[in-house]
Amino acid sequence: MGKVTGFLEYERLEEGYEPPQARLKTWKEFVITLAEDQAKVQGARCMDCGTPFCNNGCPVNNIIPDFNDLVYRGDWANALTTLHQTNNFPEFTGRVCPAPCEAACTLNVNDDAVGIKSIEHAIIDRAWAEGWVQPQPAAVKTGKKVAVVGSGPAGLAAAQQLARAGHEVTVFEKNSRLGGLLRYGIPDFKMEKSHIDRRVAQMQAEGVVFRTGVLVGAWPADSKVTNDAKETITADQLKAEFDAVLLAGGSETSRDLPVPGRELDGVYYAMEFLPQQNKVNAGDKLKGQIKATGKHVIVIGGGDTGSDCVGTSNRHGAASVTQFELLPQPPIEENRPLTWPYWPIKLRTSSSHDEGCQREFAISTKELVGSKGRVTALKTVRVEWQGGKMVEVAGSEQEYKADLVLLAMGFVAPVASVLEAFGVDKDGRGNARAGTDDAGGYATNVAKVFAAGDMRRGQSLVVWAIREGRQAARSVDEFLMGASTLPR
Repeated sequence: MGKVTGFLEYERLEEGYEPPQARLKTWKEFVITLAEDQAKVQGARCMDCGTPFCNNGCPVNNIIPDFNDLVYRGDWANALTTLHQTNNFPEFTGRVCPAPCEAACTLNVNDDAVGIKSIEHAIIDRAWAEGWVQPQPAAVKTGKKVAVVGSGPAGLAAAQQLARAGHEVTVFEKNSRLGGLLRYGIPDFKMEKSHIDRRVAQMQAEGVVFRTGVLVGAWPADSKVTNDAKETITADQLKAEFDAVLLAGGSETSRDLPVPGRELDGVYYAMEFLPQQNKVNAGDKLKGQIKATGKHVIVIGGGDTGSDCVGTSNRHGAASVTQFELLPQPPIEENRPLTWPYWPIKLRTSSSHDEGCQREFAISTKELVGSKGRVTALKTVRVEWQGGKMVEVAGSEQEYKADLVLLAMGFVAPVASVLEAFGVDKDGRGNARAGTDDAGGYATNVAKVFAAGDMRRGQSLVVWAIREGRQAARSVDEFLMGASTLPR
């Protein structure tokens, strides 16, 4: 587990960033990965803690002390093998995961946590550079056919696991390119899409068939969700053609802002705004792209999606960017004795915030004001939380100028029509009802239909989607074969 006294001798080293003014001129990634010698030193900080809470803090249960130790010892190839045992796509999580493993690190009790995410990032980037990541086609085919609906991280993880178990896997994606919210929800400056493309190529070599532009079931006429489908296939067709179906779409129905003026032009969901720029970066020609250039932008929502809107708006050349958060500003430092090893509440400043953003906390939007049918301002009020309830602060009304308003307040459910097409029962939040037990996990109420990822658990992290995809693959394999050797 690294060097026994390493945590006493070495300080945490963060990955570097290109300067804001340089990175704002491009849509490319700007994180500077740790060099080999730097990663070795960071691996040395992994202490012999006895009970590695990081393993459970990580949703895919990465074997973190082991790959830290292997990097420290210079055995990068085995570090990759260890990493791939639990995570199909560490290049995704090494870039966009918030690293709950680091919050759970034992060293984080009273010091800076081991830089687990940066080590993972360094391992997989070196592996691709060295050519260590190769297709792993199944030696024996089962003759069983599985349909995976959705090509986000859950669908991709499940498809790869099932193909390696010997099944014939076909992935259906309604959009013209693969990746789901990895492709259309995460800006290129956080994760370039070449990382998805080379994994897709690996999976194709492993036998996975991808069908893009294919919609499963009907589609709501008023939906704002990105949909490039040129072809439709019914749920009955999938059930008839395949031995099992896994529903692994995203939680794509955005939370709305029901206030006066919502109908004004210039007010959009984040997931109308972000996918367009990713499409343009990929070479698509769009008419009427939503642009922040020269505009005063208000982003409503203080999470990662809101941060992505901030970074994209700044790259467009916005006149100003302001981000609203309904909750009060969290403390700069967490109360570690109270929260460790769980995810702490503390003020988090993203790279997009550093590029230019005014952040407003404990603020609620009361009305969107417009002129000639277009938004021009927001009327707001400050709020306090008393006894778990939000209370408006008298006399705190304020108006903010706005030419573009982006709603980034999270997602409430998957597109209901997909679940309804299969007759899948939904829970109280509109997600597919399916458990996660070892026996019969991820199975819905409909015979041979399974559900995983955001479509089952609701909006969550990429790493949780990978976990669910892997576990669902094992359940599907057990259903088809009576037993499974796939890891859970």
